[in-house]
Amino acid sequence: MTEPETISLEDRLTGCLLGTALGDALGLPLEGLSAPAIDRRFGRVDRFRLLGATGFVSDDAEQSALIAQSLILHSTNLQACVRAFRRALLEWFARLPWGIGWGTLRSCMRIALGFSPSGADSAGNGAAMRAAVIGVFFHDQAESRAAFSRALAQVTHRDPRAIEGALYVAELAAACTTATAYDSRYVQQSTARRSVVNPELASAVDRAVELAQEGCDARAAALVLGHSGYIVHTAAFSTFVFLRHGDDPLMALIEAVNAGGDADSIGAIVGAWVGALHGADALPVHLIDRIHDGPFGPTHLRALGAALAKTKQGEPAAAPAFSRLGALFRNLALYPVILGHGFRRLLP
Repeated sequence: MTEPETISLEDRLTGCLLGTALGDALGLPLEGLSAPAIDRRFGRVDRFRLLGATGFVSDDAEQSALIAQSLILHSTNLQACVRAFRRALLEWFARLPWGIGWGTLRSCMRIALGFSPSGADSAGNGAAMRAAVIGVFFHDQAESRAAFSRALAQVTHRDPRAIEGALYVAELAAACTTATAYDSRYVQQSTARRSVVNPELASAVDRAVELAQEGCDARAAALVLGHSGYIVHTAAFSTFVFLRHGDDPLMALIEAVNAGGDADSIGAIVGAWVGALHGADALPVHLIDRIHDGPFGPTHLRALGAALAKTKQGEPAAAPAFSRLGALFRNLALYPVILGHGFRRLLP
């Protein structure tokens, strides 16, 4: 691990966003598949498999970018930040994204109809998958970190487990940001574990720690812990992968997605943690360079990381612009590919 004093906050913020994108893009074509099905169709996945050698991000990375954008605009005003994220999420929904979870789908409909609160009564992982960047940004402000994590989670999810899962993801990202070169991953996780009080979520996360300490194989751990979009499964299995493989960003990403299940969201969370821990420069550049560099691509995410760092330092910064029309056309153009992968899953 690189000495922490040599990793700037900008590098950690950018690493968090790029790590999210890497896990999202690697796991996207594997979402909903079992590990044996992945073996039959792809072999061991260590590169992008959606469309040739190019990676494409989905809701995990895009919503994380929208959170970053909202923080740049309103990092000192919680209610204004929430309003900005609600507006950005509704615009995102209007661009016909694919890969959107049911809880987020219902919430976007509620926002469009003017309902408040907008969050659905869902224990999915939609709030957690985008929460890490909040933790990195507020790594030195525990009260703000908790308040922003909870409030932004409730835009789409009101189930206490979903909210607490998002807070846990943010807390572990914050612990990664302040880690020393001598800390083990278990030190960072135990710091974040203090935020978990829900008995079901706490039990699952603690079981993940036990399996990691025992040196369990990732696919075997996925069968024990679960690896679906249910936040209890997601938080537990993401924790296991981080503890077992967090010292090696590429290995952590590969292990996270090859177990299948909700591979893109689990990959996104693990990627965000290792990106915050090691910084952007430690992430696999050969994969980052293969991500489609349009809206929410590497150039956009790096600009967001730089703007977030300036905002954190109290300097004026504008949220990077991106082509909303370009994002819509990209979504429409890729729908046949997404549907093709979906229909393929129906085959034995």
